[in-house]
Amino acid sequence: MDATKIIPEELVPVKRVGRLVLNKMPDNFFRETEQVAFCTQNIVPGIDFTNDPLLQGRNFSYLDTQLKRLGGPNFNQLPINAPKCPFAFFQQDGHMNFNGPTGRVNYEPNSWGDITQPRETRTGFKSFPHEVSGSTIRIRPESFADHYSQARQFYISQTDVEQMHIQDSFIFELSNVEREDIRKRMISHLRNVDEDLAQKVATGLGISTLPDAAIPKKTPRTNLPASDALSIIKNGPNNIKGRKFGFLLTDGADAGLYKTLTKAVSDAGATYELICPVVGGVDLSDGKHIIGDRKIDGGPSVAFDFVAILASKLGVTKLIQLPPSRDFVSDAFAHYKYIAYSPEVAPLLKKAGIADELDDGCFELNGDVDISSFIMKCCNLRYWDRERKMKSPPLR
Repeated sequence: MDATKIIPEELVPVKRVGRLVLNKMPDNFFRETEQVAFCTQNIVPGIDFTNDPLLQGRNFSYLDTQLKRLGGPNFNQLPINAPKCPFAFFQQDGHMNFNGPTGRVNYEPNSWGDITQPRETRTGFKSFPHEVSGSTIRIRPESFADHYSQARQFYISQTDVEQMHIQDSFIFELSNVEREDIRKRMISHLRNVDEDLAQKVATGLGISTLPDAAIPKKTPRTNLPASDALSIIKNGPNNIKGRKFGFLLTDGADAGLYKTLTKAVSDAGATYELICPVVGGVDLSDGKHIIGDRKIDGGPSVAFDFVAILASKLGVTKLIQLPPSRDFVSDAFAHYKYIAYSPEVAPLLKKAGIADELDDGCFELNGDVDISSFIMKCCNLRYWDRERKMKSPPLR
Protein backbone atom coordinates (compact mmCIF):
# COMPACT_ATOMS: atom_id res chain seq x y z
CA MET A 1 0.00 0.00 0.00
CA ASP A 2 1.28 3.47 -0.87
CA ALA A 3 2.11 5.23 2.40
CA THR A 4 1.42 8.64 0.83
CA LYS A 5 -2.28 7.71 0.55
CA ILE A 6 -2.45 7.45 4.35
CA ILE A 7 0.22 9.84 5.63
CA PRO A 8 0.63 13.41 4.34
CA GLU A 9 3.50 13.58 1.88
CA GLU A 10 5.60 15.87 4.05
CA LEU A 11 5.51 13.27 6.85
CA VAL A 12 6.50 10.24 4.79
CA PRO A 13 10.03 9.14 5.81
CA VAL A 14 12.44 9.22 2.88
CA LYS A 15 15.78 7.84 3.99
CA ARG A 16 15.67 7.11 7.71
CA VAL A 17 14.03 3.93 8.98
CA GLY A 18 13.77 3.55 12.76
CA ARG A 19 13.96 0.14 14.35
CA LEU A 20 14.65 -1.43 17.70
CA VAL A 21 17.45 -3.99 17.66
CA LEU A 22 17.91 -6.25 20.69
CA ASN A 23 21.50 -7.39 20.36
CA LYS A 24 23.10 -7.04 23.78
CA MET A 25 22.46 -7.20 27.50
CA PRO A 26 21.93 -3.92 29.42
CA ASP A 27 25.08 -2.30 30.73
CA ASN A 28 23.15 -1.15 33.78
CA PHE A 29 19.92 -3.04 34.46
CA PHE A 30 18.42 -0.39 36.75
CA ARG A 31 19.14 2.50 34.42
CA GLU A 32 18.29 0.80 31.13
CA THR A 33 15.47 -1.56 32.12
CA GLU A 34 13.83 -0.61 35.40
CA GLN A 35 13.72 3.10 34.53
CA VAL A 36 12.38 2.65 31.00
CA ALA A 37 8.95 4.13 30.30
CA PHE A 38 7.31 2.60 27.25
CA CYS A 39 3.83 4.04 26.82
CA THR A 40 1.05 3.05 24.44
CA GLN A 41 -0.05 6.70 24.22
CA ASN A 42 3.11 7.61 22.33
CA ILE A 43 2.40 7.28 18.62
CA VAL A 44 3.65 8.91 15.45
CA PRO A 45 1.63 10.75 12.78
CA GLY A 46 -0.21 8.30 10.57
CA ILE A 47 -1.03 5.83 13.38
CA ASP A 48 -4.21 6.02 15.45
CA PHE A 49 -5.68 4.04 18.34
CA THR A 50 -8.08 1.19 17.76
CA ASN A 51 -11.20 0.64 19.83
CA ASP A 52 -9.65 -2.34 21.56
CA PRO A 53 -10.75 -2.07 25.21
CA LEU A 54 -7.42 -3.38 26.53
CA LEU A 55 -5.50 -0.74 24.58
CA GLN A 56 -7.87 2.00 25.71
CA GLY A 57 -7.42 0.93 29.31
CA ARG A 58 -3.64 0.94 29.00
CA ASN A 59 -3.67 4.34 27.34
CA PHE A 60 -5.42 5.58 30.45
CA SER A 61 -3.24 3.83 33.03
CA TYR A 62 0.32 3.75 31.70
CA LEU A 63 1.24 7.38 32.28
CA ASP A 64 -0.25 7.38 35.77
CA THR A 65 1.69 4.23 36.60
CA GLN A 66 4.96 5.67 35.33
CA LEU A 67 4.50 8.86 37.31
CA LYS A 68 4.39 6.77 40.48
CA ARG A 69 6.97 4.13 39.51
CA LEU A 70 9.60 6.61 38.34
CA GLY A 71 8.98 9.22 41.01
CA GLY A 72 7.52 12.22 39.24
CA PRO A 73 6.47 13.95 36.03
CA ASN A 74 10.00 14.49 34.74
CA PHE A 75 10.93 10.87 34.09
CA ASN A 76 11.35 11.85 30.45
CA GLN A 77 14.64 13.45 31.47
CA LEU A 78 16.12 10.12 32.54
CA PRO A 79 18.71 9.06 29.91
CA ILE A 80 16.81 5.93 28.86
CA ASN A 81 13.64 7.95 28.20
CA ALA A 82 15.15 11.21 26.92
CA PRO A 83 14.64 12.00 23.21
CA LYS A 84 17.71 11.63 21.02
CA CYS A 85 16.86 14.76 19.02
CA PRO A 86 15.85 18.25 20.25
CA PHE A 87 12.28 18.28 21.48
CA ALA A 88 10.35 21.14 23.08
CA PHE A 89 7.13 21.06 25.08
CA PHE A 90 5.38 23.16 27.69
CA GLN A 91 6.43 21.13 30.73
CA GLN A 92 8.82 22.98 33.04
CA ASP A 93 10.14 22.60 36.59
CA GLY A 94 8.10 20.42 38.94
CA HIS A 95 9.11 17.46 41.10
CA MET A 96 12.45 15.79 40.26
CA ASN A 97 13.37 18.18 37.47
CA PHE A 98 17.13 17.96 37.07
CA ASN A 99 17.67 19.77 33.77
CA GLY A 100 17.35 23.23 35.33
CA PRO A 101 15.58 25.21 32.58
CA THR A 102 16.50 28.91 32.56
CA GLY A 103 13.87 30.43 30.26
CA ARG A 104 11.26 32.83 31.65
CA VAL A 105 8.34 31.18 29.91
CA ASN A 106 7.45 27.74 28.66
CA TYR A 107 4.48 28.57 26.46
CA GLU A 108 3.92 30.03 23.04
CA PRO A 109 3.22 32.46 21.57
CA ASN A 110 4.76 34.81 24.14
CA SER A 111 6.21 38.31 24.19
CA TRP A 112 9.58 37.19 25.55
CA GLY A 113 10.64 34.96 22.71
CA ASP A 114 12.02 35.80 19.29
CA ILE A 115 8.88 36.09 17.19
CA THR A 116 10.97 35.94 14.00
CA GLN A 117 11.94 32.35 14.70
CA PRO A 118 9.81 29.55 13.21
CA ARG A 119 7.64 27.65 15.62
CA GLU A 120 5.19 24.75 15.63
CA THR A 121 2.08 25.41 13.59
CA ARG A 122 0.25 22.10 13.89
CA THR A 123 -2.95 22.11 15.87
CA GLY A 124 -2.26 18.87 17.69
CA PHE A 125 -3.15 15.23 17.30
CA LYS A 126 -6.06 14.40 15.03
CA SER A 127 -7.78 11.04 14.98
CA PHE A 128 -8.59 9.31 11.74
CA PRO A 129 -12.28 9.84 10.96
CA HIS A 130 -14.18 6.60 10.56
CA GLU A 131 -17.72 5.37 11.04
CA VAL A 132 -18.54 3.41 14.19
CA SER A 133 -21.67 1.31 14.46
CA GLY A 134 -23.20 -0.89 17.12
CA SER A 135 -23.91 -0.46 20.79
CA THR A 136 -21.37 0.22 23.48
CA ILE A 137 -22.29 -2.01 26.40
CA ARG A 138 -20.52 -3.52 29.37
CA ILE A 139 -20.94 -7.29 29.34
CA ARG A 140 -18.91 -10.37 30.11
CA PRO A 141 -18.81 -12.70 27.09
CA GLU A 142 -20.13 -16.21 27.63
CA SER A 143 -16.67 -17.60 26.90
CA PHE A 144 -15.40 -15.90 30.06
CA ALA A 145 -17.26 -18.53 32.06
CA ASP A 146 -14.93 -21.21 30.71
CA HIS A 147 -12.23 -21.17 33.35
CA TYR A 148 -10.47 -24.42 32.52
CA SER A 149 -10.18 -25.14 28.78
CA GLN A 150 -7.19 -22.92 28.09
CA ALA A 151 -5.43 -24.10 31.23
CA ARG A 152 -5.98 -27.71 30.11
CA GLN A 153 -4.63 -27.05 26.64
CA PHE A 154 -1.58 -25.31 28.10
CA TYR A 155 -0.85 -28.16 30.50
CA ILE A 156 -1.14 -30.98 27.98
CA SER A 157 1.09 -29.03 25.58
CA GLN A 158 4.04 -29.15 27.97
CA THR A 159 6.78 -31.76 28.04
CA ASP A 160 6.85 -34.13 30.98
CA VAL A 161 9.58 -32.01 32.59
CA GLU A 162 7.51 -28.85 32.25
CA GLN A 163 4.47 -30.63 33.64
CA MET A 164 6.63 -31.70 36.58
CA HIS A 165 7.57 -28.05 37.17
CA ILE A 166 3.91 -27.03 37.16
CA GLN A 167 3.06 -29.80 39.62
CA ASP A 168 5.93 -28.82 41.90
CA SER A 169 4.91 -25.16 41.78
CA PHE A 170 1.37 -25.98 42.90
CA ILE A 171 2.71 -28.25 45.65
CA PHE A 172 5.12 -25.59 46.88
CA GLU A 173 2.58 -22.76 46.94
CA LEU A 174 -0.26 -24.81 48.43
CA SER A 175 2.10 -26.12 51.10
CA ASN A 176 2.16 -22.57 52.43
CA VAL A 177 -1.64 -22.52 52.75
CA GLU A 178 -2.56 -23.19 56.38
CA ARG A 179 -6.10 -24.53 55.90
CA GLU A 180 -6.51 -27.99 54.41
CA ASP A 181 -10.00 -27.22 53.09
CA ILE A 182 -8.54 -24.46 50.91
CA ARG A 183 -5.83 -26.79 49.60
CA LYS A 184 -8.51 -29.34 48.73
CA ARG A 185 -10.65 -26.69 47.08
CA MET A 186 -7.75 -25.81 44.79
CA ILE A 187 -7.32 -29.47 43.87
CA SER A 188 -11.04 -29.67 43.06
CA HIS A 189 -10.45 -27.00 40.41
CA LEU A 190 -7.35 -28.77 39.08
CA ARG A 191 -9.48 -31.85 38.40
CA ASN A 192 -11.29 -29.82 35.72
CA VAL A 193 -7.93 -29.07 34.12
CA ASP A 194 -6.24 -32.48 34.22
CA GLU A 195 -6.82 -35.47 36.47
CA ASP A 196 -3.14 -36.44 36.54
CA LEU A 197 -2.16 -32.91 37.57
CA ALA A 198 -4.70 -32.96 40.39
CA GLN A 199 -3.50 -36.39 41.56
CA LYS A 200 0.18 -35.42 41.56
CA VAL A 201 -0.51 -32.24 43.51
CA ALA A 202 -2.69 -34.11 46.01
CA THR A 203 0.04 -36.71 46.53
CA GLY A 204 2.62 -33.99 47.06
CA LEU A 205 0.38 -32.42 49.71
CA GLY A 206 -0.25 -35.70 51.47
CA ILE A 207 -3.93 -35.82 50.47
CA SER A 208 -4.86 -39.45 49.94
CA THR A 209 -8.39 -38.99 48.59
CA LEU A 210 -9.14 -36.55 45.79
CA PRO A 211 -11.97 -34.10 46.53
CA ASP A 212 -14.90 -33.93 44.14
CA ALA A 213 -14.27 -31.81 41.07
CA ALA A 214 -15.54 -28.23 41.29
CA ILE A 215 -18.76 -27.62 39.37
CA PRO A 216 -17.80 -25.48 36.36
CA LYS A 217 -19.98 -22.61 35.19
CA LYS A 218 -19.29 -23.75 31.65
CA THR A 219 -18.27 -27.28 30.76
CA PRO A 220 -14.59 -27.18 29.78
CA ARG A 221 -13.61 -28.33 26.32
CA THR A 222 -11.51 -31.45 26.07
CA ASN A 223 -11.02 -31.35 22.30
CA LEU A 224 -8.45 -28.55 22.20
CA PRO A 225 -5.29 -30.16 20.78
CA ALA A 226 -1.85 -29.88 22.34
CA SER A 227 0.24 -27.12 20.80
CA ASP A 228 4.02 -27.25 20.62
CA ALA A 229 4.05 -23.45 20.48
CA LEU A 230 3.05 -23.37 24.17
CA SER A 231 6.12 -25.29 25.34
CA ILE A 232 9.32 -23.47 26.23
CA ILE A 233 11.51 -26.57 26.00
CA LYS A 234 10.11 -27.57 22.59
CA ASN A 235 10.94 -24.08 21.33
CA GLY A 236 14.31 -23.76 22.98
CA PRO A 237 17.28 -22.14 21.23
CA ASN A 238 19.62 -24.15 19.04
CA ASN A 239 22.61 -22.12 20.23
CA ILE A 240 24.07 -20.60 23.39
CA LYS A 241 24.36 -17.01 22.22
CA GLY A 242 23.97 -14.60 25.11
CA ARG A 243 24.47 -17.32 27.74
CA LYS A 244 27.16 -17.12 30.41
CA PHE A 245 29.64 -19.72 31.63
CA GLY A 246 31.33 -19.76 34.99
CA PHE A 247 34.89 -21.11 34.93
CA LEU A 248 36.32 -22.17 38.28
CA LEU A 249 40.12 -22.14 37.98
CA THR A 250 43.09 -23.03 40.19
CA ASP A 251 46.82 -22.49 39.92
CA GLY A 252 48.39 -24.93 37.49
CA ALA A 253 45.21 -25.52 35.48
CA ASP A 254 45.88 -26.82 31.96
CA ALA A 255 46.60 -23.73 29.85
CA GLY A 256 45.81 -25.49 26.56
CA LEU A 257 42.48 -26.73 27.85
CA TYR A 258 41.63 -23.28 29.19
CA LYS A 259 42.46 -21.64 25.86
CA THR A 260 40.49 -24.17 23.82
CA LEU A 261 37.45 -23.99 26.07
CA THR A 262 37.28 -20.19 26.27
CA LYS A 263 37.70 -19.91 22.50
CA ALA A 264 34.91 -22.43 21.89
CA VAL A 265 32.60 -20.52 24.22
CA SER A 266 33.38 -17.17 22.60
CA ASP A 267 33.02 -18.60 19.09
CA ALA A 268 29.57 -19.90 20.08
CA GLY A 269 28.48 -16.37 21.02
CA ALA A 270 28.48 -16.91 24.80
CA THR A 271 30.40 -15.08 27.53
CA TYR A 272 32.21 -16.29 30.61
CA GLU A 273 33.54 -15.16 33.97
CA LEU A 274 36.55 -16.52 35.80
CA ILE A 275 36.14 -17.62 39.42
CA CYS A 276 39.31 -18.16 41.43
CA PRO A 277 40.23 -18.97 45.03
CA VAL A 278 41.40 -15.34 45.25
CA VAL A 279 40.22 -12.58 42.93
CA GLY A 280 43.83 -11.73 42.09
CA GLY A 281 43.76 -14.72 39.79
CA VAL A 282 45.77 -17.86 39.10
CA ASP A 283 48.87 -18.96 37.22
CA LEU A 284 48.10 -21.53 34.50
CA SER A 285 50.32 -24.48 33.63
CA ASP A 286 52.28 -22.40 31.10
CA GLY A 287 53.02 -19.72 33.68
CA LYS A 288 50.53 -17.22 32.27
CA HIS A 289 48.73 -15.23 34.96
CA ILE A 290 44.94 -14.95 34.61
CA ILE A 291 43.11 -12.32 36.66
CA GLY A 292 39.84 -13.51 38.17
CA ASP A 293 36.47 -11.83 37.77
CA ARG A 294 35.17 -13.11 41.10
CA LYS A 295 36.42 -14.79 44.24
CA ILE A 296 34.92 -18.22 44.82
CA ASP A 297 32.85 -16.90 47.75
CA GLY A 298 31.24 -14.28 45.47
CA GLY A 299 30.88 -16.36 42.32
CA PRO A 300 28.34 -19.11 43.04
CA SER A 301 27.33 -21.42 40.22
CA VAL A 302 23.71 -20.19 40.45
CA ALA A 303 24.90 -17.02 38.68
CA PHE A 304 25.77 -18.90 35.49
CA ASP A 305 24.00 -20.96 32.86
CA PHE A 306 26.80 -23.55 32.65
CA VAL A 307 29.95 -24.23 34.62
CA ALA A 308 33.41 -25.67 34.07
CA ILE A 309 36.10 -26.52 36.63
CA LEU A 310 39.74 -26.59 35.52
CA ALA A 311 42.27 -27.48 38.19
CA SER A 312 45.65 -29.01 38.85
CA LYS A 313 46.18 -31.83 41.35
CA LEU A 314 47.57 -29.40 43.90
CA GLY A 315 44.92 -26.82 43.10
CA VAL A 316 42.02 -29.21 43.58
CA THR A 317 43.47 -30.24 46.95
CA LYS A 318 43.17 -26.62 48.04
CA LEU A 319 39.68 -26.29 46.52
CA ILE A 320 38.43 -29.21 48.58
CA GLN A 321 39.22 -27.24 51.73
CA LEU A 322 36.95 -24.35 50.64
CA PRO A 323 33.22 -24.92 51.35
CA PRO A 324 32.17 -22.45 48.59
CA SER A 325 33.97 -24.55 45.97
CA ARG A 326 32.11 -27.66 47.10
CA ASP A 327 28.86 -25.69 46.97
CA PHE A 328 29.80 -24.44 43.48
CA VAL A 329 29.81 -28.02 42.20
CA SER A 330 26.92 -29.47 44.21
CA ASP A 331 24.60 -26.53 43.46
CA ALA A 332 25.32 -26.75 39.73
CA PHE A 333 24.52 -30.45 39.82
CA ALA A 334 21.33 -29.92 41.87
CA HIS A 335 20.15 -27.26 39.40
CA TYR A 336 20.58 -29.70 36.49
CA LYS A 337 23.25 -27.60 34.81
CA TYR A 338 25.78 -28.93 32.34
CA ILE A 339 29.15 -29.34 34.03
CA ALA A 340 32.57 -29.70 32.40
CA TYR A 341 35.70 -30.54 34.34
CA SER A 342 39.32 -31.49 33.85
CA PRO A 343 40.36 -34.99 34.97
CA GLU A 344 42.13 -33.59 38.07
CA VAL A 345 38.80 -32.36 39.47
CA ALA A 346 37.53 -35.84 40.38
CA PRO A 347 38.41 -35.52 44.12
CA LEU A 348 36.34 -32.34 44.36
CA LEU A 349 33.35 -34.08 42.77
CA LYS A 350 33.69 -36.86 45.32
CA LYS A 351 33.91 -34.38 48.19
CA ALA A 352 30.81 -32.60 46.89
CA GLY A 353 28.93 -35.90 46.95
CA ILE A 354 28.20 -36.23 43.24
CA ALA A 355 31.03 -38.49 42.03
CA ASP A 356 28.78 -41.56 42.06
CA GLU A 357 25.91 -39.73 40.33
CA LEU A 358 27.69 -38.28 37.30
CA ASP A 359 25.55 -38.47 34.18
CA ASP A 360 25.54 -37.45 30.53
CA GLY A 361 25.24 -33.81 31.61
CA CYS A 362 28.75 -34.00 33.10
CA PHE A 363 31.77 -33.87 30.78
CA GLU A 364 35.34 -34.81 31.60
CA LEU A 365 37.38 -32.64 29.27
CA ASN A 366 40.27 -34.49 27.72
CA GLY A 367 40.18 -33.30 24.12
CA ASP A 368 38.58 -30.98 21.58
CA VAL A 369 35.87 -33.51 20.75
CA ASP A 370 34.61 -33.45 24.33
CA ILE A 371 34.56 -29.64 24.33
CA SER A 372 32.56 -29.56 21.11
CA SER A 373 30.11 -32.07 22.53
CA PHE A 374 29.84 -30.07 25.75
CA ILE A 375 29.05 -26.83 23.88
CA MET A 376 26.49 -28.59 21.69
CA LYS A 377 24.73 -30.17 24.68
CA CYS A 378 24.56 -26.79 26.42
CA CYS A 379 22.05 -25.66 23.78
CA ASN A 380 19.48 -27.63 25.82
CA LEU A 381 20.16 -25.18 28.71
CA ARG A 382 19.57 -27.84 31.37
CA TYR A 383 20.09 -31.60 31.64
CA TRP A 384 16.49 -32.46 32.45
CA ASP A 385 17.07 -36.22 32.69
CA ARG A 386 18.91 -35.52 35.94
CA GLU A 387 15.79 -33.93 37.37
CA ARG A 388 13.70 -36.97 36.52
CA LYS A 389 16.21 -39.15 38.34
CA MET A 390 16.57 -36.91 41.38
CA LYS A 391 12.84 -36.47 42.09
CA SER A 392 11.70 -38.68 44.93
CA PRO A 393 9.53 -41.65 43.80
CA PRO A 394 6.51 -40.87 46.05
CA LEU A 395 5.86 -37.61 44.16
CA ARG A 396 6.35 -39.09 40.72
